[in-house]
Amino acid sequence: MRNQFNIEVNYIQCIRCVMDNISDPNIWFDKEGFCNYCNDYFSIVDINSEKEEEKQIFLQQLIHKIKKEGKSKKYDCVVGVSGGLDSAYLVYKLVEFGLKPIAVHFDNGWNSETAIQNIEKLLQKLNVDLYTIVCDWEEFKSVQLSFLKAGVVDVELVTDHAISAALYRASEQFNTKFIFQGHNQGSEFILPEAWIHWKNDALNIKSIHKRYGNTSLNTFPFLTFFKEYWHVKYRKTQYIYFLDFIPYNKKEATKILVENLEWKPYGAKHNESIFTRFYQNYILPVKFNIDKRKAHLSSLICSGQLTREEALEELQIKPWETEETLRDKVYVLKKLDISEDTFDKWMREQPNNHLDFPSYLTRHNKIILKIKSMIGKK
Repeated sequence: MRNQFNIEVNYIQCIRCVMDNISDPNIWFDKEGFCNYCNDYFSIVDINSEKEEEKQIFLQQLIHKIKKEGKSKKYDCVVGVSGGLDSAYLVYKLVEFGLKPIAVHFDNGWNSETAIQNIEKLLQKLNVDLYTIVCDWEEFKSVQLSFLKAGVVDVELVTDHAISAALYRASEQFNTKFIFQGHNQGSEFILPEAWIHWKNDALNIKSIHKRYGNTSLNTFPFLTFFKEYWHVKYRKTQYIYFLDFIPYNKKEATKILVENLEWKPYGAKHNESIFTRFYQNYILPVKFNIDKRKAHLSSLICSGQLTREEALEELQIKPWETEETLRDKVYVLKKLDISEDTFDKWMREQPNNHLDFPSYLTRHNKIILKIKSMIGKK
């Protein structure tokens, strides 16, 4: 069997989760057959479980602080919404805790109809206002195409970066220092570094677009190195992963949203975006030999929300061959205005590394690590 670099390897899969050595050059296994990812998960969980009381005290103090600072304001915090399960449940819990969030959505032109309906119904029923940042489509298309031409793995860096920039921008506009996002350890703890790039690397986006793009970026929301540093160091803006501080089970959360808020499930993580769905179901496995489901499913196994047998059964499905994915391919190529021959050619080309292009990680690595540390502590 060959890995993502087309090198013949002896196939090894973790006996506890479903991570393997096909698409990750950094995975390793202990003598019992457990991989480093699930070992790390349980090490962190053990540490966090010992600090459960400390986490609850922090949460109570945080809620009190937000309410106090936002007492005379219309909104006391910013929350990112995508239409997906994590962000929807996050908004639901923030309202339940008595906070006054302004929901922020970055519209990149790829929302599914279900996502749009989910956001509208959710916020209407919870009486939460929506602030949408819309990027010029020709600009966004140019950035996405430049990443596809570059052959780098994290094409979603473009969207993820813009979302962060939008949330920081909204925190300034609505005069709050508290930003909530739906990331959580239960479904996202396990994610190989080889599959992604640092999401706030504005320089990497600009560099790749400068080489392969064909338009000026006047509306694309960038979070520059100095802007982020100003937010974290001087403005004291807090980026909070709220779902890590409360009990969170995906099945239970889905049931609550469906029954109370008419929320419609998507069937898989991040399927609220048509492009993200196509990226995970086709681009990653076809070009990079990466099945991102393995990471999501392994996180759910470790958090006790899924059995290994259920995960293995799901992995029997090849999403890059399904009718839905083939329909998505037609839709995506038409929307991006590229031919199937051109796209297939890009899929066959040798992948490139993000660090083949200028990056904050190569210019300011020490300071970046410090910023990451400061954000992580919050």
